[in-house]
Amino acid sequence: MKVVKMLNNKILNNSEKIEKILLYIFLLAALFILIYNIFNYDPAQGYDADAHFLYVDILPRITNLLPENTYEYFNPPLPYIFPSIVGTICERVFLEDFMTCKSLYINFIQVLQFFMFILSTYFYLKTLELLKPKDISLKLSFIILLFLLTANYKTFAMFRGETYIVLLNSYLLYRFAILLKNSFKWVPKDYIIFGLVIGLLALSRQWAFLLFPPYFLIYIFLRKDRKLKYLKFIIYSFVLGFLVSSWWYFRLFIEFGSFTAFNMDNYGFNFSNYPFSFYFPFNTEALLVFTQPIRSNFKNQFLPILYSDLWGDYWGYFSFTSNSLDTGRNQLYIGDYLARVNIVSLFATFILLAGLKIGFQALFTKNKEDFEIFNSLVFLSVLSSFSGYLWFLIKYPSYNGNTIKAVYIIQLFHLMCLLGAFYMKKIKNSNQNIYYFFIVLLVLSFIHNFSSMLSHY
Repeated sequence: MKVVKMLNNKILNNSEKIEKILLYIFLLAALFILIYNIFNYDPAQGYDADAHFLYVDILPRITNLLPENTYEYFNPPLPYIFPSIVGTICERVFLEDFMTCKSLYINFIQVLQFFMFILSTYFYLKTLELLKPKDISLKLSFIILLFLLTANYKTFAMFRGETYIVLLNSYLLYRFAILLKNSFKWVPKDYIIFGLVIGLLALSRQWAFLLFPPYFLIYIFLRKDRKLKYLKFIIYSFVLGFLVSSWWYFRLFIEFGSFTAFNMDNYGFNFSNYPFSFYFPFNTEALLVFTQPIRSNFKNQFLPILYSDLWGDYWGYFSFTSNSLDTGRNQLYIGDYLARVNIVSLFATFILLAGLKIGFQALFTKNKEDFEIFNSLVFLSVLSSFSGYLWFLIKYPSYNGNTIKAVYIIQLFHLMCLLGAFYMKKIKNSNQNIYYFFIVLLVLSFIHNFSSMLSHY
Protein backbone atom coordinates (compact mmCIF):
# COMPACT_ATOMS: atom_id res chain seq x y z
CA MET A 1 0.00 0.00 0.00
CA LYS A 2 2.84 2.36 0.80
CA VAL A 3 4.44 1.68 -2.58
CA VAL A 4 1.15 2.37 -4.40
CA LYS A 5 0.68 5.57 -2.42
CA MET A 6 4.23 6.70 -3.26
CA LEU A 7 3.67 5.99 -6.95
CA ASN A 8 0.39 7.92 -6.93
CA ASN A 9 2.08 10.88 -5.26
CA LYS A 10 4.90 10.79 -7.82
CA ILE A 11 2.46 10.69 -10.73
CA LEU A 12 0.48 13.56 -9.18
CA ASN A 13 3.61 15.67 -8.72
CA ASN A 14 4.73 15.01 -12.30
CA SER A 15 1.28 15.85 -13.69
CA GLU A 16 1.27 19.14 -11.77
CA LYS A 17 4.68 20.00 -13.19
CA ILE A 18 3.47 19.25 -16.72
CA GLU A 19 0.36 21.37 -16.17
CA LYS A 20 2.47 24.24 -14.88
CA ILE A 21 4.75 24.00 -17.93
CA LEU A 22 1.70 23.95 -20.20
CA LEU A 23 0.32 27.01 -18.43
CA TYR A 24 3.52 28.95 -19.08
CA ILE A 25 3.61 27.79 -22.70
CA PHE A 26 0.10 29.12 -23.27
CA LEU A 27 0.94 32.42 -21.60
CA LEU A 28 3.97 32.79 -23.87
CA ALA A 29 1.90 31.80 -26.92
CA ALA A 30 -0.66 34.51 -26.12
CA LEU A 31 2.12 37.08 -25.75
CA PHE A 32 3.49 36.06 -29.14
CA ILE A 33 0.05 36.39 -30.77
CA LEU A 34 -0.55 39.81 -29.25
CA ILE A 35 2.89 41.12 -30.26
CA TYR A 36 2.59 39.62 -33.74
CA ASN A 37 -0.75 41.36 -34.27
CA ILE A 38 0.66 44.70 -33.09
CA PHE A 39 3.13 44.57 -35.98
CA ASN A 40 0.80 43.02 -38.53
CA TYR A 41 -2.57 44.64 -37.94
CA ASP A 42 -3.56 48.27 -38.33
CA PRO A 43 -6.38 49.23 -35.90
CA ALA A 44 -7.54 51.69 -38.54
CA GLN A 45 -8.92 48.63 -40.38
CA GLY A 46 -11.16 47.56 -37.48
CA TYR A 47 -14.92 47.79 -37.01
CA ASP A 48 -16.13 51.39 -37.54
CA ALA A 49 -12.53 52.54 -37.10
CA ASP A 50 -13.01 55.77 -39.04
CA ALA A 51 -15.76 56.92 -36.65
CA HIS A 52 -13.82 55.87 -33.53
CA PHE A 53 -10.68 57.71 -34.62
CA LEU A 54 -12.75 60.74 -35.57
CA TYR A 55 -14.07 60.70 -31.98
CA VAL A 56 -10.46 60.82 -30.74
CA ASP A 57 -9.54 63.62 -33.15
CA ILE A 58 -12.40 65.93 -32.24
CA LEU A 59 -12.60 65.22 -28.50
CA PRO A 60 -10.10 67.98 -27.49
CA ARG A 61 -11.82 70.52 -29.73
CA ILE A 62 -15.50 70.33 -28.87
CA THR A 63 -17.57 70.23 -25.69
CA ASN A 64 -20.61 68.46 -27.10
CA LEU A 65 -20.50 65.40 -29.38
CA LEU A 66 -23.22 65.29 -32.02
CA PRO A 67 -24.15 62.80 -34.75
CA GLU A 68 -22.68 65.13 -37.38
CA ASN A 69 -19.30 64.93 -35.59
CA THR A 70 -19.11 61.12 -35.58
CA TYR A 71 -21.72 58.38 -35.80
CA GLU A 72 -20.19 56.87 -32.62
CA TYR A 73 -21.30 60.00 -30.70
CA PHE A 74 -23.35 57.93 -28.21
CA ASN A 75 -20.38 55.96 -26.88
CA PRO A 76 -19.03 56.94 -23.44
CA PRO A 77 -15.70 58.79 -23.56
CA LEU A 78 -13.32 56.66 -21.48
CA PRO A 79 -11.69 54.67 -24.32
CA TYR A 80 -11.08 57.84 -26.31
CA ILE A 81 -9.57 60.01 -23.59
CA PHE A 82 -6.07 58.55 -23.39
CA PRO A 83 -5.42 58.44 -27.18
CA SER A 84 -6.77 61.98 -27.41
CA ILE A 85 -4.34 63.14 -24.70
CA VAL A 86 -1.42 61.52 -26.54
CA GLY A 87 -2.47 63.19 -29.80
CA THR A 88 -2.82 66.57 -28.10
CA ILE A 89 0.62 66.31 -26.45
CA CYS A 90 2.14 65.33 -29.79
CA GLU A 91 0.45 68.29 -31.46
CA ARG A 92 1.64 70.83 -28.89
CA VAL A 93 5.11 69.48 -28.14
CA PHE A 94 6.17 68.58 -31.67
CA LEU A 95 4.03 71.31 -33.29
CA GLU A 96 2.55 68.79 -35.66
CA ASP A 97 -0.95 68.71 -37.08
CA PHE A 98 -3.22 66.50 -34.94
CA MET A 99 -3.86 64.18 -37.87
CA THR A 100 -0.10 63.80 -38.35
CA CYS A 101 0.03 62.57 -34.76
CA LYS A 102 -2.53 59.88 -35.55
CA SER A 103 0.08 57.17 -36.11
CA LEU A 104 1.54 57.94 -32.67
CA TYR A 105 -1.72 57.59 -30.78
CA ILE A 106 -2.63 54.48 -32.79
CA ASN A 107 0.62 52.89 -31.60
CA PHE A 108 -0.25 54.02 -28.08
CA ILE A 109 -3.64 52.29 -28.36
CA GLN A 110 -1.98 49.07 -29.48
CA VAL A 111 0.51 49.05 -26.60
CA LEU A 112 -2.14 50.09 -24.06
CA GLN A 113 -4.51 47.30 -25.11
CA PHE A 114 -1.64 44.81 -25.06
CA PHE A 115 -1.09 45.56 -21.37
CA MET A 116 -4.83 45.58 -20.72
CA PHE A 117 -5.04 42.00 -21.97
CA ILE A 118 -2.12 40.98 -19.76
CA LEU A 119 -3.63 42.71 -16.72
CA SER A 120 -7.05 41.17 -17.22
CA THR A 121 -5.46 37.71 -17.46
CA TYR A 122 -3.53 38.46 -14.27
CA PHE A 123 -6.71 39.43 -12.38
CA TYR A 124 -8.50 36.30 -13.59
CA LEU A 125 -5.65 34.13 -12.32
CA LYS A 126 -5.57 36.03 -9.01
CA THR A 127 -9.31 35.45 -8.65
CA LEU A 128 -8.94 31.72 -9.26
CA GLU A 129 -6.10 31.60 -6.74
CA LEU A 130 -8.36 33.19 -4.12
CA LEU A 131 -11.15 30.72 -4.84
CA LYS A 132 -8.99 27.61 -5.13
CA PRO A 133 -5.42 28.22 -3.89
CA LYS A 134 -2.59 26.42 -5.72
CA ASP A 135 -4.98 24.71 -8.12
CA ILE A 136 -2.89 24.61 -11.31
CA SER A 137 -5.46 22.46 -13.14
CA LEU A 138 -8.17 25.07 -12.70
CA LYS A 139 -5.90 27.85 -13.94
CA LEU A 140 -4.69 25.81 -16.91
CA SER A 141 -8.23 24.90 -17.97
CA PHE A 142 -9.29 28.53 -17.83
CA ILE A 143 -6.24 29.81 -19.72
CA ILE A 144 -6.60 27.29 -22.55
CA LEU A 145 -10.30 28.08 -22.98
CA LEU A 146 -9.69 31.83 -22.80
CA PHE A 147 -6.80 31.81 -25.26
CA LEU A 148 -8.74 29.63 -27.71
CA LEU A 149 -11.18 32.49 -28.36
CA THR A 150 -10.12 34.07 -31.65
CA ALA A 151 -12.44 36.98 -30.84
CA ASN A 152 -10.03 37.91 -28.03
CA TYR A 153 -7.28 38.78 -30.44
CA LYS A 154 -9.62 40.68 -32.75
CA THR A 155 -10.89 42.73 -29.82
CA PHE A 156 -7.45 43.68 -28.56
CA ALA A 157 -5.98 44.28 -32.03
CA MET A 158 -8.73 46.73 -33.00
CA PHE A 159 -9.49 50.01 -31.25
CA ARG A 160 -12.37 48.88 -29.04
CA GLY A 161 -13.99 50.12 -25.84
CA GLU A 162 -14.82 46.51 -25.00
CA THR A 163 -11.19 46.06 -23.95
CA TYR A 164 -11.95 48.34 -21.00
CA ILE A 165 -14.95 46.21 -20.07
CA VAL A 166 -12.78 43.08 -20.08
CA LEU A 167 -10.10 44.66 -17.87
CA LEU A 168 -12.45 46.39 -15.44
CA ASN A 169 -14.77 43.39 -15.14
CA SER A 170 -11.84 41.05 -14.43
CA TYR A 171 -10.81 43.42 -11.63
CA LEU A 172 -14.37 43.68 -10.33
CA LEU A 173 -14.60 39.88 -10.12
CA TYR A 174 -11.29 39.88 -8.26
CA ARG A 175 -12.61 42.42 -5.76
CA PHE A 176 -15.78 40.36 -5.32
CA ALA A 177 -13.65 37.27 -4.61
CA ILE A 178 -11.76 39.27 -1.94
CA LEU A 179 -15.10 40.26 -0.44
CA LEU A 180 -16.13 36.60 -0.35
CA LYS A 181 -12.93 35.60 1.39
CA ASN A 182 -13.57 38.25 4.03
CA SER A 183 -17.11 36.92 4.58
CA PHE A 184 -18.51 40.22 3.28
CA LYS A 185 -16.75 42.22 5.97
CA TRP A 186 -15.68 45.48 4.42
CA VAL A 187 -14.31 48.94 5.11
CA PRO A 188 -15.11 52.16 3.20
CA LYS A 189 -12.06 51.69 0.96
CA ASP A 190 -13.62 48.49 -0.40
CA TYR A 191 -16.86 50.03 -1.64
CA ILE A 192 -14.99 53.11 -2.90
CA ILE A 193 -12.81 50.90 -5.13
CA PHE A 194 -15.81 48.80 -6.17
CA GLY A 195 -17.88 51.88 -6.93
CA LEU A 196 -15.14 53.56 -8.95
CA VAL A 197 -14.73 50.44 -11.08
CA ILE A 198 -18.49 50.32 -11.66
CA GLY A 199 -18.44 53.96 -12.71
CA LEU A 200 -15.53 53.40 -15.10
CA LEU A 201 -17.29 50.37 -16.58
CA ALA A 202 -20.33 52.52 -17.30
CA LEU A 203 -18.06 55.09 -18.98
CA SER A 204 -16.39 52.48 -21.20
CA ARG A 205 -19.29 50.96 -23.17
CA GLN A 206 -23.02 50.56 -22.61
CA TRP A 207 -22.56 46.77 -22.79
CA ALA A 208 -21.13 47.03 -19.26
CA PHE A 209 -24.62 47.68 -17.87
CA LEU A 210 -25.48 44.05 -18.67
CA LEU A 211 -22.99 43.03 -15.97
CA PHE A 212 -24.61 45.06 -13.18
CA PRO A 213 -27.96 43.30 -12.42
CA PRO A 214 -26.31 40.05 -11.19
CA TYR A 215 -24.64 41.94 -8.32
CA PHE A 216 -28.14 42.67 -7.01
CA LEU A 217 -29.65 39.30 -7.95
CA ILE A 218 -26.95 37.39 -6.07
CA TYR A 219 -28.33 38.91 -2.86
CA ILE A 220 -31.29 36.53 -3.13
CA PHE A 221 -29.00 33.49 -2.96
CA LEU A 222 -26.84 34.55 0.00
CA ARG A 223 -27.11 33.15 3.51
CA LYS A 224 -29.16 35.28 5.89
CA ASP A 225 -26.15 36.18 8.03
CA ARG A 226 -24.45 37.75 4.99
CA LYS A 227 -27.35 39.53 3.34
CA LEU A 228 -27.40 42.80 5.27
CA LYS A 229 -23.63 43.33 5.06
CA TYR A 230 -23.65 42.67 1.34
CA LEU A 231 -26.72 44.82 0.68
CA LYS A 232 -25.12 47.85 2.32
CA PHE A 233 -21.89 47.27 0.43
CA ILE A 234 -23.50 46.94 -2.97
CA ILE A 235 -25.81 49.94 -2.47
CA TYR A 236 -22.90 52.16 -1.44
CA SER A 237 -20.86 50.89 -4.39
CA PHE A 238 -23.53 51.49 -7.02
CA VAL A 239 -24.43 54.91 -5.63
CA LEU A 240 -20.78 55.89 -6.06
CA GLY A 241 -20.72 54.32 -9.53
CA PHE A 242 -23.81 56.34 -10.41
CA LEU A 243 -22.17 59.56 -9.26
CA VAL A 244 -19.07 58.82 -11.33
CA SER A 245 -20.82 57.96 -14.59
CA SER A 246 -24.37 59.36 -14.63
CA TRP A 247 -23.35 62.73 -16.08
CA TRP A 248 -22.74 61.11 -19.46
CA TYR A 249 -26.15 59.44 -19.62
CA PHE A 250 -28.00 62.52 -18.42
CA ARG A 251 -26.23 64.38 -21.22
CA LEU A 252 -27.54 61.83 -23.75
CA PHE A 253 -31.04 62.20 -22.34
CA ILE A 254 -30.94 65.99 -22.47
CA GLU A 255 -29.47 66.10 -25.99
CA PHE A 256 -31.23 63.17 -27.64
CA GLY A 257 -34.18 62.33 -25.38
CA SER A 258 -32.89 58.91 -24.34
CA PHE A 259 -30.43 57.51 -21.81
CA THR A 260 -29.60 54.85 -24.40
CA ALA A 261 -29.22 56.97 -27.53
CA PHE A 262 -27.95 54.98 -30.49
CA ASN A 263 -27.17 55.48 -34.18
CA MET A 264 -29.86 53.05 -35.38
CA ASP A 265 -33.65 53.23 -35.38
CA ASN A 266 -35.41 51.80 -32.34
CA TYR A 267 -38.19 49.44 -33.47
CA GLY A 268 -39.15 48.42 -29.96
CA PHE A 269 -38.81 44.93 -28.54
CA ASN A 270 -40.80 42.67 -30.82
CA PHE A 271 -39.80 39.18 -31.93
CA SER A 272 -41.42 39.89 -35.29
CA ASN A 273 -38.61 42.35 -36.03
CA TYR A 274 -36.75 39.36 -37.44
CA PRO A 275 -37.82 36.30 -39.43
CA PHE A 276 -37.97 32.86 -37.82
CA SER A 277 -34.57 31.94 -39.29
CA PHE A 278 -32.84 34.62 -37.20
CA TYR A 279 -33.71 32.78 -33.98
CA PHE A 280 -33.81 29.19 -35.26
CA PRO A 281 -31.42 28.64 -38.18
CA PHE A 282 -32.72 25.21 -39.12
CA ASN A 283 -32.06 25.33 -42.84
CA THR A 284 -29.44 24.12 -45.28
CA GLU A 285 -27.61 27.45 -45.26
CA ALA A 286 -26.77 27.00 -41.57
CA LEU A 287 -24.56 24.08 -42.58
CA LEU A 288 -22.20 26.62 -44.14
CA VAL A 289 -20.91 27.11 -40.56
CA PHE A 290 -18.82 24.01 -41.27
CA THR A 291 -18.04 24.68 -44.94
CA GLN A 292 -17.80 28.44 -45.66
CA PRO A 293 -18.33 30.47 -42.45
CA ILE A 294 -17.66 33.92 -43.93
CA ARG A 295 -19.95 36.70 -45.01
CA SER A 296 -22.30 37.02 -46.72
CA ASN A 297 -23.49 33.53 -45.84
CA PHE A 298 -26.22 32.82 -43.24
CA LYS A 299 -28.40 35.81 -44.19
CA ASN A 300 -28.58 37.39 -40.75
CA GLN A 301 -28.86 34.19 -38.69
CA PHE A 302 -27.91 34.96 -35.11
CA LEU A 303 -26.18 31.82 -33.81
CA PRO A 304 -24.28 30.82 -36.99
CA ILE A 305 -22.82 34.32 -37.34
CA LEU A 306 -21.97 34.64 -33.65
CA TYR A 307 -20.37 31.19 -33.54
CA SER A 308 -18.33 31.81 -36.70
CA ASP A 309 -17.21 35.21 -35.45
CA LEU A 310 -16.22 33.88 -32.02
CA TRP A 311 -13.90 31.12 -33.26
CA GLY A 312 -13.02 32.51 -36.68
CA ASP A 313 -13.47 35.73 -38.63
CA TYR A 314 -16.93 35.81 -40.15
CA TRP A 315 -16.85 39.50 -41.04
CA GLY A 316 -13.34 39.44 -42.49
CA TYR A 317 -11.78 42.30 -40.56
CA PHE A 318 -8.92 40.37 -38.99
CA SER A 319 -7.81 36.97 -40.30
CA PHE A 320 -8.34 38.08 -43.89
CA THR A 321 -9.58 41.13 -45.75
CA SER A 322 -13.20 41.57 -46.69
CA ASN A 323 -12.79 45.01 -48.24
CA SER A 324 -12.56 43.29 -51.58
CA LEU A 325 -13.96 39.80 -51.21
CA ASP A 326 -13.07 38.74 -54.75
CA THR A 327 -9.38 39.64 -54.42
CA GLY A 328 -8.89 39.49 -50.64
CA ARG A 329 -5.73 37.99 -49.21
CA ASN A 330 -6.01 34.21 -48.75
CA GLN A 331 -9.55 34.48 -50.09
CA LEU A 332 -9.33 31.29 -52.15
CA TYR A 333 -8.91 29.00 -49.15
CA ILE A 334 -9.64 31.03 -46.00
CA GLY A 335 -13.26 29.86 -45.94
CA ASP A 336 -12.18 26.21 -45.97
CA TYR A 337 -9.72 26.79 -43.13
CA LEU A 338 -12.22 28.73 -40.99
CA ALA A 339 -14.71 25.92 -41.58
CA ARG A 340 -12.22 23.48 -40.05
CA VAL A 341 -11.68 25.96 -37.19
CA ASN A 342 -15.42 25.90 -36.51
CA ILE A 343 -15.48 22.10 -36.58
CA VAL A 344 -12.46 21.77 -34.27
CA SER A 345 -13.95 24.37 -31.91
CA LEU A 346 -17.05 22.27 -31.31
CA PHE A 347 -15.29 20.54 -28.44
CA ALA A 348 -14.33 23.81 -26.71
CA THR A 349 -17.91 24.99 -27.28
CA PHE A 350 -19.15 21.84 -25.53
CA ILE A 351 -16.93 22.66 -22.52
CA LEU A 352 -18.25 26.24 -22.39
CA LEU A 353 -21.87 25.07 -22.56
CA ALA A 354 -21.26 22.34 -19.98
CA GLY A 355 -19.93 25.04 -17.69
CA LEU A 356 -23.37 26.65 -17.70
CA LYS A 357 -24.71 23.54 -15.96
CA ILE A 358 -22.11 24.05 -13.21
CA GLY A 359 -23.29 27.62 -12.74
CA PHE A 360 -26.94 26.60 -12.72
CA GLN A 361 -26.32 23.91 -10.12
CA ALA A 362 -24.34 26.35 -7.95
CA LEU A 363 -27.20 28.83 -8.10
CA PHE A 364 -29.58 26.39 -6.42
CA THR A 365 -27.13 24.79 -4.01
CA LYS A 366 -28.25 25.25 -0.42
CA ASN A 367 -25.81 26.67 2.13
CA LYS A 368 -23.48 27.94 -0.56
CA GLU A 369 -19.76 28.16 0.09
CA ASP A 370 -17.68 30.96 -1.43
CA PHE A 371 -16.97 28.93 -4.57
CA GLU A 372 -20.68 28.33 -5.25
CA ILE A 373 -21.52 32.00 -4.64
CA PHE A 374 -18.89 33.06 -7.17
CA ASN A 375 -20.13 30.47 -9.66
CA SER A 376 -23.66 31.77 -9.19
CA LEU A 377 -22.60 35.36 -9.84
CA VAL A 378 -20.76 34.36 -13.01
CA PHE A 379 -23.73 32.30 -14.22
CA LEU A 380 -26.13 35.19 -13.61
CA SER A 381 -23.73 37.50 -15.46
CA VAL A 382 -23.72 35.15 -18.45
CA LEU A 383 -27.53 35.07 -18.52
CA SER A 384 -27.77 38.84 -18.11
CA SER A 385 -25.18 39.55 -20.81
CA PHE A 386 -26.65 37.15 -23.36
CA SER A 387 -30.29 38.11 -22.82
CA GLY A 388 -29.38 41.82 -22.80
CA TYR A 389 -27.47 41.50 -26.05
CA LEU A 390 -30.34 39.61 -27.69
CA TRP A 391 -32.73 42.30 -26.43
CA PHE A 392 -30.54 44.93 -28.09
CA LEU A 393 -30.43 43.05 -31.41
CA ILE A 394 -34.22 42.68 -31.48
CA LYS A 395 -34.85 46.28 -30.48
CA TYR A 396 -32.40 47.65 -33.05
CA PRO A 397 -32.77 45.23 -35.96
CA SER A 398 -30.10 45.12 -38.64
CA TYR A 399 -31.09 43.18 -41.69
CA ASN A 400 -27.55 42.44 -42.83
CA GLY A 401 -26.56 41.19 -39.36
CA ASN A 402 -23.73 43.70 -38.89
CA THR A 403 -24.51 44.12 -35.18
CA ILE A 404 -23.87 40.41 -34.54
CA LYS A 405 -20.23 40.47 -33.52
CA ALA A 406 -18.52 38.43 -30.80
CA VAL A 407 -16.33 41.44 -30.03
CA TYR A 408 -19.36 43.34 -28.73
CA ILE A 409 -19.93 40.82 -25.94
CA ILE A 410 -16.44 39.43 -25.47
CA GLN A 411 -16.88 39.68 -21.69
CA LEU A 412 -19.71 37.13 -21.94
CA PHE A 413 -17.35 34.53 -23.38
CA HIS A 414 -14.72 35.28 -20.73
CA LEU A 415 -17.33 34.51 -18.10
CA MET A 416 -18.22 31.28 -19.87
CA CYS A 417 -14.52 30.34 -19.81
CA LEU A 418 -14.59 30.62 -16.02
CA LEU A 419 -17.58 28.30 -15.82
CA GLY A 420 -15.95 25.99 -18.36
CA ALA A 421 -12.85 25.80 -16.16
CA PHE A 422 -15.05 24.92 -13.18
CA TYR A 423 -16.57 22.13 -15.28
CA MET A 424 -13.09 20.84 -16.09
CA LYS A 425 -12.29 20.84 -12.38
CA LYS A 426 -15.35 18.69 -11.74
CA ILE A 427 -14.23 16.29 -14.47
CA LYS A 428 -10.78 15.99 -12.90
CA ASN A 429 -12.26 15.29 -9.49
CA SER A 430 -14.35 12.46 -10.91
CA ASN A 431 -11.97 10.99 -13.49
CA GLN A 432 -8.43 12.27 -14.06
CA ASN A 433 -7.95 10.25 -17.25
CA ILE A 434 -10.91 11.94 -18.92
CA TYR A 435 -9.67 15.33 -17.69
CA TYR A 436 -6.24 14.84 -19.26
CA PHE A 437 -7.85 13.57 -22.46
CA PHE A 438 -9.92 16.77 -22.57
CA ILE A 439 -6.79 18.87 -22.02
CA VAL A 440 -5.06 17.11 -24.93
CA LEU A 441 -8.06 17.82 -27.19
CA LEU A 442 -8.07 21.50 -26.19
CA VAL A 443 -4.32 21.78 -26.80
CA LEU A 444 -4.71 20.21 -30.25
CA SER A 445 -7.59 22.62 -30.96
CA PHE A 446 -5.36 25.56 -30.07
CA ILE A 447 -2.59 24.31 -32.36
CA HIS A 448 -5.02 23.87 -35.26
CA ASN A 449 -6.71 27.25 -34.72
CA PHE A 450 -3.47 29.13 -34.15
CA SER A 451 -3.38 30.75 -37.58
CA SER A 452 -6.90 32.18 -37.12
CA MET A 453 -5.59 34.14 -34.14
CA LEU A 454 -2.95 35.88 -36.26
CA SER A 455 -3.90 38.74 -38.53
CA HIS A 456 -3.36 38.15 -42.25
CA TYR A 457 -5.20 41.33 -43.14
